[in-house]
Amino acid sequence: MTVQARAIISDGQGGFADADLELGAPGPGEVLVEIRASGVCHTDFDSLSWRRPLILGHEGAGVVTALGEGVDHVAVGDPVLLNWAIPCGQCIQCRRGAESLCEAKPQVAKERFRWVGGRVWPSFGLGTMSTHALVARQAVVKIEVEIPFSSAAILGCGVMTGFGSVTNAAKVAAGSSVVVLGCGGVGLSCIQGAVHAGAAMIVAVDVNSARLEMATAFGATHTLLASRDDAGLIEASKTVKALIGRGADYAFECTAVPELGAAPLAMVANGGTAVAVSGIEQVVAIDMQLFEFDKLYINPLYGQCRPFTDFPMLLSLYAQKRLKLDEMVTRTYPLSAVGLAQAFADMKAGLNAKGVLIPPDA
Repeated sequence: MTVQARAIISDGQGGFADADLELGAPGPGEVLVEIRASGVCHTDFDSLSWRRPLILGHEGAGVVTALGEGVDHVAVGDPVLLNWAIPCGQCIQCRRGAESLCEAKPQVAKERFRWVGGRVWPSFGLGTMSTHALVARQAVVKIEVEIPFSSAAILGCGVMTGFGSVTNAAKVAAGSSVVVLGCGGVGLSCIQGAVHAGAAMIVAVDVNSARLEMATAFGATHTLLASRDDAGLIEASKTVKALIGRGADYAFECTAVPELGAAPLAMVANGGTAVAVSGIEQVVAIDMQLFEFDKLYINPLYGQCRPFTDFPMLLSLYAQKRLKLDEMVTRTYPLSAVGLAQAFADMKAGLNAKGVLIPPDA
């Protein structure tokens, strides 16, 4: 049995289009999911130029429609969330609890995805910008609470990255001071993580006043409108330190702007922790004086996600109204190339906290 799907596929050179896709039936340890919502992330835009055709999308939620042999943690009809940092559970990283760093990530064979254009890869092993996704069982987490699929989908990257960077990686202490640089979806999730951790002061910094308004609604105690001309946010750091009375205990960079890779170091006090959240990969120059004294700079992946621990916890917080997800979905779009183009345009214009694609009839 094969499944016919409609997907958005990139050409590897910056373009993308709607396409028909044929998926094989789930084999041993695999799950077929009918996608009901797919989040739109900056990484999706970056992936357009990764020099190979991709079934786009790595934030998704939907309903299980078929199971392969050996899958017993979900059943047909279950609502599920998809996780792109897929842990094998057996490698040295998984055994030490660093599941996001799995060195033997389970994958569905590429030959199971058939497309008229030739070989195609599911982005991050998921390919959620499609009506259906064929994934490894370890990528699937059952949803046990009432939640719209659009809100569940964004947990699978942006929310987990921000929230987990605060709680899992930095381990923000109660009563501490936190600075968040950049208040898009990831930054707002950092703010919510800081609220959950019991931070006493949460300072949101952005160049977009509308995003600062959102930051306040999500739990920031103070906001600072920065200038685009403030190199390395050095002037903003002076304002932050005057506001706090010293440097912050923790600062989180969520801008994805290479020139701001070192900015959280300028915000923290001696002995403070600076966290690179947005995944900057370019070569940047750093003034080593920013590391003085005893400052810690960390670069966690995906909020050090432990999918079968973290996602049930986040879903529970949502059910308790202690995690804002519905409010983070600024706009939904049709799951189509035209819809994605508009979502990318709105994302780059800073209009959305999160945009989400919805398949027809979902």
